Amino acid sequence: MNTMRRQLLGLGFVAASSLLALQAANAMSGPTAIQIDGGPLGPLQLSGGVDGYGAFVSNTFQNGYLSEQPLSAEVANGLVELQKSDGILQFTIELGSNGGAITLGAPGFVADGHLSQTSISTFTTGPLYAGYVTVAPSNTPFTISAGQIGSLEGYESGIDWNNANQLTTAIFYVQNSQSRGVSGNYTAGPINATVTFGDGYDTGVFNFLQALVTYTINPTNNVSVYYAGNLGRTGTAATIYGGGTVGGYGAEYVNSQMIGAYYSYTMGNLNLVPEAQYQYAKADSYIGIYKPTYNFGAALFADYSLSSTSPYSIGAWAEYFTSHTSSYDETDWFIGPDAQGIGASVTPTWQYKDLFARLDGGYVYLLHNKGTNGVKYGFDANAEHGEFIGTLEAGLLF
Repeated sequence: MNTMRRQLLGLGFVAASSLLALQAANAMSGPTAIQIDGGPLGPLQLSGGVDGYGAFVSNTFQNGYLSEQPLSAEVANGLVELQKSDGILQFTIELGSNGGAITLGAPGFVADGHLSQTSISTFTTGPLYAGYVTVAPSNTPFTISAGQIGSLEGYESGIDWNNANQLTTAIFYVQNSQSRGVSGNYTAGPINATVTFGDGYDTGVFNFLQALVTYTINPTNNVSVYYAGNLGRTGTAATIYGGGTVGGYGAEYVNSQMIGAYYSYTMGNLNLVPEAQYQYAKADSYIGIYKPTYNFGAALFADYSLSSTSPYSIGAWAEYFTSHTSSYDETDWFIGPDAQGIGASVTPTWQYKDLFARLDGGYVYLLHNKGTNGVKYGFDANAEHGEFIGTLEAGLLF
């Protein structure tokens, strides 16, 4: 996998904003906005955070990249958000560097002795992680926004402090991240629906549609269904995420159809969220996909707070993933062609007001690690089936 993909691993797919009505995990309390007087703009909210982490990786051979340093450290995020959330004309601007959400077992997480680098230039918009204007007419259930906005896909957030675990699942890995477009949101009673049209995967080719519908059954139960798909074709020469090409990244991602759903159930201090996602790319020899190919993932997320006043909580998830290719096209959705595996992550967290620290231990095991061409792959030079990743993360939110 190329350098751009390695940089992307932690960059995520969701801007933490009221626009998208998304539900991030709640192991930690996220940034608490500072209320400021914006003069003629009216009340504004300023928030953000900075964090860093160290990591240990048991087997560091990843698709041809060999690291001699299994121990390393990196800055994860440095983000500042300014938001106007009332009135007819609203806006959100989020600037900085992002890279702390790490996919367990992802190819290229460690390469040449370094962790995946946080960056301010991965997106076409540079350090502008999110930036959009929202028109919210008075006394209507509909709003419309335009600009650099987050994906509607999946439960996990690309900003790690919004998740119960720093390590993310294979479901997260294949999803679209920030992109430019126009988004409409409709709320009526227990239903919240958002549709976005834009340049999925930050390609600059505006042919990508996303939709998210959330139904709130009661205060402790809600269900969300999402869709994402290319309405046409994005060629292999198109740029992607501010550098590289669709061909180098993987034409199957950008030219796919995805459907998924997750259900949130809360009982006291415990929150459980099962999620399933299916992604399909049809055969298209023009872009190098010679046979239909698919990827499937399922996960169960759990988040438990010891008490309403305790600074301690525990986040965990377990996952299963599988993909299918053909002998004509060794498509690599995750780790390798025809990869099938299981994984788990457990994260005890401590948070005192704006400070937090947490440990995350994750293990992934390949149930199948051989492509249709018979070539094995894995997590070291001997095609090892399993890999352990441990991280120690700390940060300051405001």
